[in-house]
Amino acid sequence: MAEVRNCPTCGGMFNYTGLRDVCGTCAQAEEQMYETVYRFLRKRENRAANIDRIVEVTGVTSELLYRWVRKGRLQPALFPNLGYPCDKCGALTSTGKLCAKCTDEIQSDLRTFDAAQELREAVKAQERGTYYTQKDGR
Repeated sequence: MAEVRNCPTCGGMFNYTGLRDVCGTCAQAEEQMYETVYRFLRKRENRAANIDRIVEVTGVTSELLYRWVRKGRLQPALFPNLGYPCDKCGALTSTGKLCAKCTDEIQSDLRTFDAAQELREAVKAQERGTYYTQKDGR
């Protein structure tokens, strides 16, 4: 069932069905902008253009370019200088939500945490020890 939402671009109301995040008018405008960007990038001399250059030449917002890369409409394999910002540090990445540096950093922190956890458990096991009592006064 569709729900009524406000378009984040123009503020107008539209029926949100899950297929697109903007109203029909804004979706058509975005599609025209996409065609402009794609025509620009198809030229051999523009394939290595970065986000700033594409924004400068086509007038499309960087947020829209990031969304297209994230959704796979513009593929970094074909256009190597495209990407979207890492959720943690803001560096450009082309896969996932985090860049390779932040992913490695988090994995390193997790390994350190696991090692510390194992050490704590080993110390606890040693502290428990076994105590013997004597029966019958011996």
